[in-house]
Amino acid sequence: MGAKQRGMGKRRHCPAPPPVLHSHGFRYFLFVISAMSLVGLFYLASKPCRLGGFFLGSRQLDDPSLWSGRLDELPFAWNHLRFSASPPPRRLRIALFVKRWPKGDRAGGMERHALTLHGALALRGHATHVFTSDPGGPPDRSSPNMLFHLSPPLRGGGFDAAAAWDQFARANAALPFDVVHSESVGLPHLFAGNLSNVAVSWHGIAYEAVHSEIAQDLARLPGEPRSSDQVKRMQERLFRVVDEVKFFDSYAHHVATSDHVGDILRRVYMIPDERVHVILNGVDEQIFRRDAEKGTAFRRRHRVPEKAKLVVGMSGRLVKDKGHPIMVEALRQLLEEEPDSMEWVFFLVAGDGPWGDRYRELGPNFLVLGPLDRPSLSEFYNAIDVFAHPTLRAQGLDQTVLEAMNSGKPVMVARFAGITESAIVSSEMGYVFAPSVQRIKETLSRVIRDGRGVLEKKGEVARRRALKLFTATKMAAAFERLFLCIASKNAGDGLDFCRYPLSTD
Repeated sequence: MGAKQRGMGKRRHCPAPPPVLHSHGFRYFLFVISAMSLVGLFYLASKPCRLGGFFLGSRQLDDPSLWSGRLDELPFAWNHLRFSASPPPRRLRIALFVKRWPKGDRAGGMERHALTLHGALALRGHATHVFTSDPGGPPDRSSPNMLFHLSPPLRGGGFDAAAAWDQFARANAALPFDVVHSESVGLPHLFAGNLSNVAVSWHGIAYEAVHSEIAQDLARLPGEPRSSDQVKRMQERLFRVVDEVKFFDSYAHHVATSDHVGDILRRVYMIPDERVHVILNGVDEQIFRRDAEKGTAFRRRHRVPEKAKLVVGMSGRLVKDKGHPIMVEALRQLLEEEPDSMEWVFFLVAGDGPWGDRYRELGPNFLVLGPLDRPSLSEFYNAIDVFAHPTLRAQGLDQTVLEAMNSGKPVMVARFAGITESAIVSSEMGYVFAPSVQRIKETLSRVIRDGRGVLEKKGEVARRRALKLFTATKMAAAFERLFLCIASKNAGDGLDFCRYPLSTD
């Protein structure tokens, strides 16, 4: 098994947190800012060309010079490949580390990713052992092939990674796992450094968080001061980038859930190409699919008038960093400036958070539904004409965007590379805007002018792209092959699952 063992190793101590800035620290802070600026310039200069503000898309398979045929050297997202739907050639024993497991309708994107992915893998016959916090009740599962190792949460409610590691070590000693999967830092790097068969999926990294802080600062409303907490948070996140560059090397394999993050891991975090794999997020296409009848029933149930000329939907946490302050302000101004065009436009808002009341205050055309479970979310997407996503968080590839696309809806989204380079890659499937009040107003006005006819055409283009790239089946097939590739490297049995295609593909 080599230097890295498929089991326990010595624990290392976490580095001390960075100190509050003093004169030397401030000079270092400025150095980091300057370095990131230079990195950004070189990064932008090396990006593929754009047309009309949209990314032209991933490189295609029809140019054989781009790729050797080895999956660990693949220069684009694995979702573009076709894998066999036949039973897998090997049944894998997988260990999954995730801080929280979905509970009801309050799951975050990372938890939903874990449930969707490993539920699909379990249905393919693989056995997944889930190491996570005790959710306070029976965990949701989609297959008897999913086995749970629950650890009591820490006093503050966090994930006890050390206890989970001890559980893993005992299970691994009894029968070694073929592959270990960590959702973000569910498995801390102090433990991951002891494993050669670990793959970590990143659903947001510090480099993106810095971009998010910049976007949130630019989105401050007139007269809103920059708080000391913002300054401190920016400082912490800059140092976090440095920390991540150092400790990311502890993970043997990295899975980027968007093309943009894959580029950052290679070019900024300087992780070798063969250890970075782009597998785009996917959602359950059996749940999130086009169904006009369910959409009509949902509208009636929530008393949306039949003569409504447009229904705009939003979903997720209704908090500041999801862009709801600027969305509310943009809507307030539009209601004052264009009352006639807004008269029969209705808004369905799914989710909870402090900004729910602000939407209710805008008037009777705004219906705040609270959090919805996945079947109800499917009905919600089918009830709307366009999905609006004003997030100020440039982190990963949002599940809600993919759910809307799979449901055949165009998306109106903030111009962050994680989304515009992987999902909404052209104006044929949606609208992008800079996250500001004025740009949201302009985009909403254009959506209203375009009307249902245009939106339906855009939604169909979005649906076709989603069915090609963003389904649970496609995501699970890609992860299955990655896990087989990793397992074959460690097994040393002569089977090479890292070569594409296999005879069964």
